[in-house]
Amino acid sequence: MTPVPPCGLYRTRAALGDHVPAGRLVYFHNHGEPGPGIYLPSGWKLNHASFHARGTPLPSPEWAANLEPLPAEGLYRVREPFTCCKRGCRTFEADLLVQLGYDATARPLLFVPEWTDAGLAIPETGTPLDPDRLGALAKLRVSQAHLPSDLEPH
Repeated sequence: MTPVPPCGLYRTRAALGDHVPAGRLVYFHNHGEPGPGIYLPSGWKLNHASFHARGTPLPSPEWAANLEPLPAEGLYRVREPFTCCKRGCRTFEADLLVQLGYDATARPLLFVPEWTDAGLAIPETGTPLDPDRLGALAKLRVSQAHLPSDLEPH
């Protein structure tokens, strides 16, 4: 039996029937009933995707090769300065705190938190990022309170 990848965020490289198009952000769940499946986003809250409760089962374990793994959403530190794209529209300086999220097509988005009179604020609009730029980010560990079930990591 072909092993399936770990649970997490992926981009589909191929369509899965009529339900899941190619080039979409999905959550892959590698166990459960009736078996491994992919789940489409149902919406976003605080720049974090929520996923439908019902997924689409994989036709075979081999189909999982069509899933491109993505770094987890969350807070990151910029390890080295980089620009968002080849055009250099926006520069992210070293040690900057950023939040990584994705749109429905699995395009990475960076949100830059700012200090305000009310505390740390994370904007609702992010900067689109070329995927090859993700290597300049280092995931931060953030302690978290109990999250609503649609935001809990698996």
